[in-house]
Amino acid sequence: MLTVEDYRRFYAEEIRFVANLDSEALVEAFARVPREKFLGAGPWQVGAPELRALAAAGMGEAAYVTVDDARQLYHNVVVVMDAARDINNGQPSALARWISALELKAGDRVFHLGCGTGYYTAIMAEVVGAEGSVLASEFDPSLAVRARENLAEYKQVSVQAGDGAALDPGVCDAMLINAGVTHPHTLWLERLREGGRLVLPFTIATSQSIGAGLMTRIVKEPDGYSARGVSPVGIYSCTSLRDAETEALIRKALTTQALLAVKSLRVDTHEESETCIVHGESFCLSR
Repeated sequence: MLTVEDYRRFYAEEIRFVANLDSEALVEAFARVPREKFLGAGPWQVGAPELRALAAAGMGEAAYVTVDDARQLYHNVVVVMDAARDINNGQPSALARWISALELKAGDRVFHLGCGTGYYTAIMAEVVGAEGSVLASEFDPSLAVRARENLAEYKQVSVQAGDGAALDPGVCDAMLINAGVTHPHTLWLERLREGGRLVLPFTIATSQSIGAGLMTRIVKEPDGYSARGVSPVGIYSCTSLRDAETEALIRKALTTQALLAVKSLRVDTHEESETCIVHGESFCLSR
């Protein structure tokens, strides 16, 4: 009989191809970290993220399958954490793609906002190793408590409860923002080392707490910030980093698909021109 470790290896290999991963260290992290440890006791409800997306759009109902064998968790599916609040463990291939965009290496210092119960934080901790560090934050107090417990064996990880946008992460090589924003936190841009990578979702609200948009990678270059889209995203919102006027600009950029052409993020003062895609008060996403 195949063991849970065997299933975890098959799962990691599937994520390699579905997310187009080129980091062997990241694939190995998915093969090592026990997903079930971060999900609480079974049985569990699992489902295809595509069906959730259709349900959110009013085009059907989210369908879940109940499983009681941890081996059945090793598929590219979401696992329900809190059905009443529509909280799940995330789609592994989506998170893998975002983490891949961080281009993590051993020794990196990472900030992870919106860590949930810590599964993907553990994945990143495996990649950066004992010589690196991961500072994780989680807004929901109960999830933060679980994340601390789940990540206790990782001495290079610390978990802070509360609004991660109010936290100074210190100088970082990489930041993963797992909550939708309309604008980047100025402090995050300042705290990136030269060559540092920030992956965050620019979103518009689709409900009171959830938004949709474009996961975007920003890199601190010697002469500014480069930017590119990573993937479409549906995600919980970071309420402290949302602005109605900027959201309207993002909505237009998403509707016209102009945001897909983003090449840079500017923080200098300049007049709006044809190269500006989202010309906000404190930043500009440009072609």
